[in-house]
Amino acid sequence: MKQEPYDPLRLCVYATVALLAWLLGPWAVLGFAALGFAGYWKARRAGLSRSKCFLRDTRLVLAYLGLIGLAALAAIIL
Repeated sequence: MKQEPYDPLRLCVYATVALLAWLLGPWAVLGFAALGFAGYWKARRAGLSRSKCFLRDTRLVLAYLGLIGLAALAAIIL
């Protein structure tokens, strides 16, 4: 049985997110932070306490995403 070659889809996704952040600046950062925060909030309420994210603990991930959102909001206002 022939094994399928590795598809580096994540790299394409990362490049697309970087492009959007570059083009839209802090608005894109705020949007992605809010989207991530909402997703992790919903997952935490459903019982997820450990994530595959580097930070592992969903409380840390929520705090991280919240700080990113606040920084983006500050960049928009200032």
